[in-house]
Formats: sequence, structure tokens, C-alpha cells
Amino acid sequence: MQWQEVRTIYPDQYVLLEILNSHTKDNIQFVDDVALVRAIQDPNEATRVLLNCKNNNIVYHTGQEKIVIELRNHPLYRSRKNAD
Repeated sequence: MQWQEVRTIYPDQYVLLEILNSHTKDNIQFVDDVALVRAIQDPNEATRVLLNCKNNNIVYHTGQEKIVIELRNHPLYRSRKNAD
């Protein structure tokens, strides 16, 4: 399914998607083909689902014209150190 089809069926909503086909250029992943898993009405639920996504699943908002994902080779994790 093309992203534009998903946007037409589910306007202004979060959706859980499986990426079926994409291409990468300069550390940017451009998604070409997706499978709709389900629509998500609640933004808080969308955040929870996004944080638990694995493999080729993503949560995206249909207000975006294209699915473009910045790829990071070495994500940085911050932690707060206790000042004892």
C-alpha cells in the first residue's frame, strides 16, 4: 500500500505501519511501500506503541506528506548521574 492511500483513508491520525519497501540515501530512509497494521486514535497510545516498535514497524502521523526517517548509526543515550 502506498503512503498516500493510507493518508486518504485515515486523515489526520496516527497509524501503526510495517515498512515493506524503502530506499536509503545519505542516512535518510525513504519509505516506498507500507502495510497498515492499525489506526491509533489516542496520541498517548501512539507514543507508547512507538516506543515498543520493533523490526520494520513504525508509528507515523498521516499529516506528513512522506515517510522520511533519519538513520543514526550510533544513537546517544543520556543518563542522569546521581550527585552523591
